[in-house]
Amino acid sequence: MTRIRSNIPKIYAFKFFMSLHFIGGVLIPFFTDWGGIRFFQVMVLQAFFVFSIFLLEMPTGAVADHLGRKVSLILAAVMNGIAVLVYASTPGFFVFLVGEFLWATSFALASGADEAFLYDSLKQMNEEKCSKKILARFRSFELSAFMVAAPIGSAIASLVGLRQTMLFMSLPFLLAFLLAFTLEEPAYTGRKESRGYLETLTGGLRYFREHRVLRILAFDMVSISTLAFLIIWTYQPCLKEVGISLVYFGFVHAGLTGVQIVVMNNFGRLEKVFG
Repeated sequence: MTRIRSNIPKIYAFKFFMSLHFIGGVLIPFFTDWGGIRFFQVMVLQAFFVFSIFLLEMPTGAVADHLGRKVSLILAAVMNGIAVLVYASTPGFFVFLVGEFLWATSFALASGADEAFLYDSLKQMNEEKCSKKILARFRSFELSAFMVAAPIGSAIASLVGLRQTMLFMSLPFLLAFLLAFTLEEPAYTGRKESRGYLETLTGGLRYFREHRVLRILAFDMVSISTLAFLIIWTYQPCLKEVGISLVYFGFVHAGLTGVQIVVMNNFGRLEKVFG
């Protein structure tokens, strides 16, 4: 039981290291200045990234189901590390496409597996009643890493270069990889299914069509995510346009993330105010 309990701080640390995206605050300059591609091509890369996640969610879910969440998290760290090396290998749109696919693979491998790992660890300790608080804290570690990494990354970029900022991320990813090996696989509490990809997809679409509240929630999420996407991917070109030095980009990114942390930790108060 002690080994299972140790999963909680370890998975927090794993999430923190995996989220130390030093390139986050200077991502557009990395693609356009060092990579030599146009902003339109950057948006194509992001569309490809999202589409890749859509394709990979099912097969990577099978990895977690059949090989274990621990293996899935180890592979996620490996894919992130390889993606960084690909991104920094040579500038070019098609090289970045490969990097995006590897990054999407990492995202899909960790997506759901990390939270399921955390919840099942709590369940094995008979502490699943604390899951909301623990999962919120888990998300806070991710956002905190974004907030810490962005100013550091913009400082690295201004001192030694954009390529080095990307390469520097291999260090926390290596730490996450090593840490994942120390995790203790908790007992699986979910229900394994052998349905095929197409059957799962059509079943999900059918369920979506037949549930009005789910459609409303989906529209709400899509519209908010679209606005957030526009902010995330346009603020850096705007900073360049007005002549803001690269060293300050990360602080703007950290500020945006800080707002997220404040809002996320005050849902209860916001519900009381707005209903």
